[in-house]
Amino acid sequence: MEAGIVGLPNVGKSTLFNALTSSQGAQSANYPFCTIEPNEGIVSVPDDRLQQIAQFIQPKKVVPAILKLVDIAGIVKGASEGQGLGNKFLSHIREVDAIIQVVRCFEDPDVIHVEGHVDPVADMETIETELMLSDIDTLENALPKAQRSARGGDKEAKLRVAAIDDCLKHLAEDKPLRTLQLGEPERKAISSYGLMTAKPILYIANVDEDDLEGQGELVQKVREYAQQRGTRVVPVSAKLEAEIAELDEEDRQEMLDSVGLSEPALHQVARAAYETLGLQSYFTAGVQEVRAWTTPVGATAPEAAGVIHTDMQRGFIRAEVYTVADLVEHQSEKEIRDAGKLRVEGKAYVIQDGDICHFRFSV
Repeated sequence: MEAGIVGLPNVGKSTLFNALTSSQGAQSANYPFCTIEPNEGIVSVPDDRLQQIAQFIQPKKVVPAILKLVDIAGIVKGASEGQGLGNKFLSHIREVDAIIQVVRCFEDPDVIHVEGHVDPVADMETIETELMLSDIDTLENALPKAQRSARGGDKEAKLRVAAIDDCLKHLAEDKPLRTLQLGEPERKAISSYGLMTAKPILYIANVDEDDLEGQGELVQKVREYAQQRGTRVVPVSAKLEAEIAELDEEDRQEMLDSVGLSEPALHQVARAAYETLGLQSYFTAGVQEVRAWTTPVGATAPEAAGVIHTDMQRGFIRAEVYTVADLVEHQSEKEIRDAGKLRVEGKAYVIQDGDICHFRFSV
């Protein structure tokens, strides 16, 4: 799964993405970043639990979970009608699983805002409007074909027509599709359309260096807007993060201390994006490696095992599970077993975030 970074021009979107990219030098030991294409990258998801586990297991290496990010070119008003190569850029958004919108919450006379003044809520509404208009166009174009198939007795097409009608009515009320409650069959019937406002969204408030906690008026407006829509906001100074990412470990920590940060804000961005995608981590732990594996929230034990190898899902027998808290308390897997804290779970078990698992399988 992947998240696309979007925003109007000159909001700091590319600065944020480039900060993530250039952080590979300072972070390569624990949080590697590699560029796949000029506008795509894989970034690690920082997780303190990995180091907690490693204290007791003492592995040869520690491997974090990873997240794919896509830097999508700036969207302008009229993108849904093709302005600013809008159709091309909107097609990139259709391909991602979640949206990260960077919103400008800083004043800088040297960085011109496309609308001539800084208004983060107006920026958020501009992009949401363009995505809604594009979704309406997609649905209206798809409806006649679905109706023809439905008249021929196709049951799935009838379901698709009903879902399209519900979506169009919702969008007509100026509401994004992520706020529309559809049943699983209806969602599946229209899943191929890549409807953009149905995707979960995370807002990144790009702040001044003197407002790193995002307490200023502009960020508060962003929070109010996001809260009304049930979404999250992470304040980040993309400019500062770009400077921090270029430093070596010692200098980086000194700068973080000087500005009152316990960690780079980019770590918060990675974790928030991971959660926005509906993902969680479970761990495997041995002397060769301690590794975080990614599953969707709600995955069963066999599905989680399949992330490691499909043979493990196909031949799943059971999962032996304990928690990081169990390891901290008992300090070794042997002691966890002796204390009766090692749980044996079957095929119906739903993996929990932070589980440490051994999978037993036979093929």
